[in-house]
Amino acid sequence: MKESHIYRDLAPDRMEELFSNYLISSWSFSKLGTFARNEKSFEMQYIYCEYPKFSASTVAGQAYHSALENFFNGLSEGELYDIVDLEAVAFDKIGDFPANKWKLQKTTPTIEDCIKSATKTVSSLLKNFMIESDMYVSEIDEILLVEQKLTQFLNVNGVDIPLPCNVVIDLVIKTKDGKNVIIDHKSKRSFSDEKEAKFNGAKQAVICALAFEEDADIIIDEVWFIENKHSKNRDGSPQLRTTKIVMDIDTRRLYEAMLYEPLRRMLEAVSDPDYIYLINDNDNFVDSAELQEFWAKTMIAEVDDFNIPYNKREMINQRLKKIRDTSLATISPNVIKNFKKFTEQFIPYDLTNKDMTEEQKIEHILRSFGVVSQVQHKFNGFSSATYLVKMNAGTAISSIMRYKLDIANALNVPNVRIMKDLYIHEEKAYLAIESGIDRNSDLIFDLKYSNGLKIPLGIDNFKQTVEWDLDNQSTPHMLVCGATGSGKSVFLRSTIEYAREAGVTDIILFDPKFEFVREYSNETGVKIYSDIKEIENQMKSLVEKMNSMVKSGSHKKTLIVFDEFADAVSNSRKGKELDIIKEVQIGTYAPKKLKGMFGETLSAAEPKMAMKKVGEENSLEENLRILLQKGRSTGFRIIAATQRASVKVITGDAKVNFPVQVCFRVPKEVDSKVVIDEAGAELLKGKGDGLIKSPEYMDTIRFQAFYKA
Repeated sequence: MKESHIYRDLAPDRMEELFSNYLISSWSFSKLGTFARNEKSFEMQYIYCEYPKFSASTVAGQAYHSALENFFNGLSEGELYDIVDLEAVAFDKIGDFPANKWKLQKTTPTIEDCIKSATKTVSSLLKNFMIESDMYVSEIDEILLVEQKLTQFLNVNGVDIPLPCNVVIDLVIKTKDGKNVIIDHKSKRSFSDEKEAKFNGAKQAVICALAFEEDADIIIDEVWFIENKHSKNRDGSPQLRTTKIVMDIDTRRLYEAMLYEPLRRMLEAVSDPDYIYLINDNDNFVDSAELQEFWAKTMIAEVDDFNIPYNKREMINQRLKKIRDTSLATISPNVIKNFKKFTEQFIPYDLTNKDMTEEQKIEHILRSFGVVSQVQHKFNGFSSATYLVKMNAGTAISSIMRYKLDIANALNVPNVRIMKDLYIHEEKAYLAIESGIDRNSDLIFDLKYSNGLKIPLGIDNFKQTVEWDLDNQSTPHMLVCGATGSGKSVFLRSTIEYAREAGVTDIILFDPKFEFVREYSNETGVKIYSDIKEIENQMKSLVEKMNSMVKSGSHKKTLIVFDEFADAVSNSRKGKELDIIKEVQIGTYAPKKLKGMFGETLSAAEPKMAMKKVGEENSLEENLRILLQKGRSTGFRIIAATQRASVKVITGDAKVNFPVQVCFRVPKEVDSKVVIDEAGAELLKGKGDGLIKSPEYMDTIRFQAFYKA
């Protein structure tokens, strides 16, 4: 049974009032440890949300955890993954890591070096795990939980803590001898001191146990910390070492008392907007120059310069104002700015902190690889900026692709996109580099962009209108893909409205997720179908209508918008459900002898009837394919949209029928390649930031879609 807690069951308004008294909304063992070790580092990360970058070894540790999560999920389902499977998961994690989050160091001065180092490290970790993990995997009787984040109000040392605690638990098992055990995996360059590991581990173990017991109502008997040392032991000793913490009453009481004192001090600090967080110059776990640079920033920056949660902005804005008023009364802004430049000398590999323009950063980072270039033009779009780079003669332009992550790191963005072909501007050829930017305005739907049957889709970074020409026989149909929040639905809405403005009076909208019903159910010229049976019947009718129009030679512009067509196809009838069953004659019954006044006679032969398959209907997918292939000559124009960028949904045969392909933000690079045959859509900013590939454009174009409320 959960113990009562005075804060856990507060009403929402009371909970909001409670949180408004603190500069943070939750605590964790990591936050507590950072506060105790270096208050200024705590302030930077957890109050101002200015997080340090990640070293290659740290990223390798995250990739190792992702691989183990898959291993133990598979084990719980009776499936055993080998090292190749685990490496694939880990390498994907490293490959997807944003460029602007890598920490460049002297041993890893480029992103490529970081990736190589992280890959080498995680390979060693996984090899060690596969060889030695049986030392504890063999003790597992049941897996209770794998990789889960818990948020719980806790009672520590008999005191109800007013903020919830965040805990990430790697693994919870029941052993063969009946113990409930939490397991925490750690990747290490060298093993921790055994006594120190038990001391610090016990404090973390108590928090993990309390949080899990609150969540699952299961008592934890032990917590195991399993260290995996990726550097090879010369003496051939094991690479995995287990530290076991027995969670008895005495251990809990002792370490809860030890936790409570720093926890109380941290809560007192974050409840006081005027608290001064001190720098510990002897802290070897942080970059001193980064902390000094952050300190200087707080003296001259505005609240908008930090990525602070909305519900904390007012408190922190007041704090910043007091800091600025106090500091500027005694120190001039020039002194602070000069100090900031002084700290930059200690961060030689991080161009994001340098007082340089984006153009200078691109030139500098390329020059560091021996590539001499000049950024001659910059064009700002709504969600991205395009830099046109002039390369010196003799430069192998294809080699620039390998430096795109380093360019992204210099610009402090997750990644950049480099156009495959050179871009021609004012009769000169340039390499075009695109970088995401913070969008401060929307591209509002406006009829001034209307251009007959050339339907406006959006605006590119060069302020050119991107269009879909309904009269062009080479661009009859359009495929649209994008994840939730990417802007796909808003794009469809604006496209429909521009088509109506262009005089398209016959619009059919298949809406299996009921996203457009409210807006278009009563609109003249728009027919909307949401039920899957209605969609199937209407698609069949459209094919019949198209065949009739082909025979008669008639032509009429008809726009079909099929939203979430992949889900509709998967939910439609298939196989035997499409069989046409009718009662047919399969023979005759033998005549019967009838006795009458004049003797026996034979009855007439009666037909023998049975329900038999006499044919089969076309599936929804087949009717859509027919309409795509044959409908263009009769005026049918189709937009098919989906969230699922899967080769099972968007097959090669299906994509042939969609010369125009639009891709908004998708989760992974492989999804982008499925839709537009190239990477890039995984880098988009969302909310209408898209890529279009069309026979009307030489290259894949990045554009901002119109916003239609």
